[in-house]
Amino acid sequence: MARDERKTRSDWDDFFDGFDQEFSEMRDRFDRIVEGFVRGDLDAESKPLIYGFSMRVGGDGVPVIQEFGNTTGATRVGEKEPLREPLTDIIESDDKVRVIMELHSVEKKDIRLNADGRTLEIEVENPDKRFSKHLDLPCDVTPGSAKANYKNGVLEVVLARKAPKRKGKAIKVD
Repeated sequence: MARDERKTRSDWDDFFDGFDQEFSEMRDRFDRIVEGFVRGDLDAESKPLIYGFSMRVGGDGVPVIQEFGNTTGATRVGEKEPLREPLTDIIESDDKVRVIMELHSVEKKDIRLNADGRTLEIEVENPDKRFSKHLDLPCDVTPGSAKANYKNGVLEVVLARKAPKRKGKAIKVD
């Protein structure tokens, strides 16, 4: 029996299962963008093409691949700047959730944030840059506790975790 035939699946095989498909889709998108650029369908001088991805392992051990940029909807000459999805990181601790986003070349006054119990939405719209992202947060938060800071193209939003509701009912002892 050949060595390859005896090989069994390992935990690493499960870990990397989806990567081939993700990378294949990213390459297909990139190829379409380059083809559009070569045909002259894109306004390369005033509309830079931005595409990237980050990879990390979530708290549950499952890999998370996040794409960002403006290449999913290529811009034709004269069209409005496409929406970009900012690179985002969520850091969860015992008492708070920190959301960090890269929002280069925008002004603080153009940033709009909205939070509710489990989501955070960001929108930036000005003539030069448009960003939009809807985030599902890893836990319930208290929206009124939100503090946001924007410096050097990086937005940081800190939200307090909502205290878990106490279950049950107090019983009086007679």
